Amino acid sequence: MDVAVAGGHGKVALRLLRILSERGDRALGLIRNPDHASDLEAVGATPVGTDLETLDPDAIATSISGCDAVVFAAGAGPGSGPARKRTVDYGGAVKLIDACKSAGVRRYLMVSAMGVRDPAARGPEMRPYYEAKLEADRALAASGLHYTIVRPGRLTDDPGTALIEAAESLDRFGAIPRDDVAATLAGCLDADNTIGKSFDLLGGQTAIPEALAAL
Repeated sequence: MDVAVAGGHGKVALRLLRILSERGDRALGLIRNPDHASDLEAVGATPVGTDLETLDPDAIATSISGCDAVVFAAGAGPGSGPARKRTVDYGGAVKLIDACKSAGVRRYLMVSAMGVRDPAARGPEMRPYYEAKLEADRALAASGLHYTIVRPGRLTDDPGTALIEAAESLDRFGAIPRDDVAATLAGCLDADNTIGKSFDLLGGQTAIPEALAAL
């Protein structure tokens, strides 16, 4: 499988690219900073210079042409203001949707966040981020693409356990290692039953393949 990961230098993205490469997939990491290329090559990925903020969808489509799937794992990041959250977390996701349509890429995985359920609940500082993510999720769900929207809880750098809890809506908040988010995304690419699904994701007690099969 050929998979392009937007935000290819991110912490989840690098983990996912390593998983894809190690299992024999062709892993493409979309990055805007050429200085990050060596980090992607170190995990077995092919870096592709693509700036989702400045390029139009047709140019982005060229970067993902021939891919079987894309994963949107980009984000404006901590310290960015509301305007950039709008252009990256929402605008970049929508440009990638349009690029997929142009390039004929049907499968699209979105890394969202549990907080999108109630953007106002996380305080004024985080509200623009969750609002941007929520609108991006809605745009993807309405796109006609074969989507999966993964909404992890608080991300940690703890070692992965390969055990998760996943459901359309979980009645608790919590955390999950980035390792396990990446492994779950890779698992979704192999689980056609996750197409058209949106789900919350936390650390849990169920092996990833079993948890995904139960969605």
